[in-house]
Amino acid sequence: MGCDGGTIPKRHELVKGPRKVEKVDKNAELVAQWYYCTLSQEELRRPIVACELGRLYNKDAIIEFLLDKSSDKSLVQAASYIRSIKNVTELNLADNPAWKGDKGNTKGDKYDDIQCARFICPVVGLEMNGRHRFCFLRNCGCVFSERALKEIKTEVCHRCGVPFQDVDVVILNGNKDDVEVLKKRMEERRLKSKVGKKSKKCKAAESVSQQDTTEDSPGPSEVKTAKDGMNTNSGERKQIVFTKSAEANESSSASEKISKASAGTTKRSIANSEEKSEAYKSIFTSHSSAKRSKEESSNWITHTAYYF
Repeated sequence: MGCDGGTIPKRHELVKGPRKVEKVDKNAELVAQWYYCTLSQEELRRPIVACELGRLYNKDAIIEFLLDKSSDKSLVQAASYIRSIKNVTELNLADNPAWKGDKGNTKGDKYDDIQCARFICPVVGLEMNGRHRFCFLRNCGCVFSERALKEIKTEVCHRCGVPFQDVDVVILNGNKDDVEVLKKRMEERRLKSKVGKKSKKCKAAESVSQQDTTEDSPGPSEVKTAKDGMNTNSGERKQIVFTKSAEANESSSASEKISKASAGTTKRSIANSEEKSEAYKSIFTSHSSAKRSKEESSNWITHTAYYF
């Protein structure tokens, strides 16, 4: 039934105590973070990008993830904050001249130096293998060691000369505290971008409304032309009124002339009729006087004949 044959049990076999926490190999963890893609678990190859939390990815893996997010739930949850290709930055890495890769170990009979990294800091020359803290700039994507930024304090990139601030510095594969600080910066940055987009939309709507109002309302040149048109119209009206008054004056003067002429003609006709009547009277009187003289002469002759 057991315990026969000279076997002696040990205490840990009889008494069950708390389990020991399994320690993760630091070297394996560093290799996984600095040599392999966080999303696809494949070896890092250019173009290499980094997210706002400082994790390294292959750009092809990010594009495939954005196109199809239904592949693996764990990966989707790990990279859920990456919503577009704008949320990652392509890195400008400096190659390590001492790195040979897998060319010297084709048969597998040579020692692979894990400490020898593919990329180095272009300022100090430290290898990017996880033993030293590295960071990149969001403005240009250049990668430097944290020691280089601390020793040579400038506000311009050491490699390309692009100006940057402390907020633009993102630590690669940082600890928990670094990740929390980067998360806060990421949230603040996205809130600012949302507010900026809303303000741009409001400004665009205001500009469109102002354009509509300016199209409806006449401009200064149009106002001037309208005023000139009004002045010309008023001048034309004045000219028309003046011409009408002149025509009225001319018509009144013509009517007065006509009335005067008609009065003169009536006076002339009356004078002519009076002259004609006087001539007729004179003729009539002359005829009557001739008749009287004849009668008197005949009477005288008759009287004289009677006496004789």
